[in-house]
Amino acid sequence: MKKDLDQLMQKYDIDVLLVTGAAQHNPAMVYLTGGGHITGADLIKKRGSDPVLFCGAMEREEAMRTGIKTIVYSRYPLDERMKLAEGNSDRAAALRYKMMFADLGIQSGNVAIYGEGDVGSFYTLFSRVEEEMPGLNFRGFLQDELLMTAMMTKDQEEIERVRRMGKITTEVVAKTADFLTGQKTKDGMLVHSDGTPVTIGEVKGLINLWLAERNAENPEGTIFAQGHDAGVPHSTGTNSAAIKLGEPIVYDIFPCEAGGGYYYDFTRTWCLGFASDAMQKLYDDVYTVYRAMAAELKVNAPYSHYQVRTCEMFEKMGHPTIMNTPATENGYVHSLGHGVGLRIHEKPSASVAMSSPSDILAPGVVFAMEPGLYYPEKGMGVRIEDTFTVDANGRFETLAEYPKDLILPIRQ
Repeated sequence: MKKDLDQLMQKYDIDVLLVTGAAQHNPAMVYLTGGGHITGADLIKKRGSDPVLFCGAMEREEAMRTGIKTIVYSRYPLDERMKLAEGNSDRAAALRYKMMFADLGIQSGNVAIYGEGDVGSFYTLFSRVEEEMPGLNFRGFLQDELLMTAMMTKDQEEIERVRRMGKITTEVVAKTADFLTGQKTKDGMLVHSDGTPVTIGEVKGLINLWLAERNAENPEGTIFAQGHDAGVPHSTGTNSAAIKLGEPIVYDIFPCEAGGGYYYDFTRTWCLGFASDAMQKLYDDVYTVYRAMAAELKVNAPYSHYQVRTCEMFEKMGHPTIMNTPATENGYVHSLGHGVGLRIHEKPSASVAMSSPSDILAPGVVFAMEPGLYYPEKGMGVRIEDTFTVDANGRFETLAEYPKDLILPIRQ
């Protein structure tokens, strides 16, 4: 949680946090400011001090609504900086940071950088700042144990925001099921009244519409993949493809609050009208593992423990897994899940290879659990996913309930 930031900064030898970019679709900035219509800003937090938000004059009132002390960039006039930089615009941009840091009493130390923007521009800019301020050492993280660890455990207000996104998500999933089962059929396909096929792209368009009507966004897109595509875990599906009866559909939907807020993650696998015996068996295997893992979850356990358990169960059922066949493209090919928050993938990670000691199912954690099996050459794939939280008493709760039926009967 945010209250842990100073402790984490000390643990990882960070003196200053610098978060740059907009306050929308920029997880670190949204986390520390609460978001808002701020198209470009810099938040600087010294360890042990409250943050300060720097922004353009046109957005000063939006910035002040965050409740964070705000300083406008016009305090550092461009013409003066360009004169000091002898006309070099890169150096002039770096000098603004030098002045901002100086106003906060920062002359040296380790600075952790977060934010969203063009990588090349950031590299150039902060390289120049280091030239101007050799006492500063800018740092980034490939595996972030600082801010991502703080974001991993959520307060009740954050959890309720994820829960509201879960309600929206399952409402849209229910509308999708209702749309699909209400269509006519011809030659093993869903068709409109004029006989033209209902396509995957058409369904995705409706999903986006239904989300927008509920003030939600879909920045990562939707997985709505059938047949062979359902057997490739992150295939989003072929938009032009007609929707067929009996073929598995992996429907993975992960929308967020408007403005790039909290996400929800959810997957169901459906067959319209009927399912083959082989498909039903594959589904039953995944559902058996899902139920077993949900029943075994324990507070403060490493999430990777359940990845190992999942692999063991699937292998006993006769499926290859990445535990003993790391390069397999059939069977169980991914990790059991991940944290969910202002990013669709956060800590804790269930990956055995990538997780750290901090990747635990602690109170306040929100996480997705998604066992799956994939056989693309057989035209089959199954994934079942829900998003859970752990309450203060160590109890696990699904944040949005929804049926797990494989077969959706066609009503017409």
